[in-house]
Amino acid sequence: QVHLMESGGGSVQTGGSLRLSCALSEYSYTILCMGWFRQSPGKEREGVAFIDDGGTTHYADSVQGRFTISKDNNKNTLYLQMNNLNPEDTAMYYCATPVKEAGLQPCAVLRPNPRRFGNWGQGTQVTVSS
Repeated sequence: QVHLMESGGGSVQTGGSLRLSCALSEYSYTILCMGWFRQSPGKEREGVAFIDDGGTTHYADSVQGRFTISKDNNKNTLYLQMNNLNPEDTAMYYCATPVKEAGLQPCAVLRPNPRRFGNWGQGTQVTVSS
């Protein structure tokens, strides 16, 4: 089991920026892939950005060039820098990791299917107004 805690959400205007953080704790197995998902009311959970243990990143087309995923292994923290936000980015944002049995799977295998990620934070709300 992995404990995940997101922070950094808020309300911004179109064109604004936010930086989300996700603190990871209480895990004892190797995790090669971590990711950020988002979900807005009435829509399915969408994979936004993923990062492999070696630093390779993957992005959804809708955020490519605007969002940047990164991690600090010393702090056990995952980040999502979001720039040039627009109202379509409004959603609850979640960080996620796979369960132990899939911990050695790379992002290329796991993403963007949320069913392949078994550990989730409580989410942080991002609201972008026009």
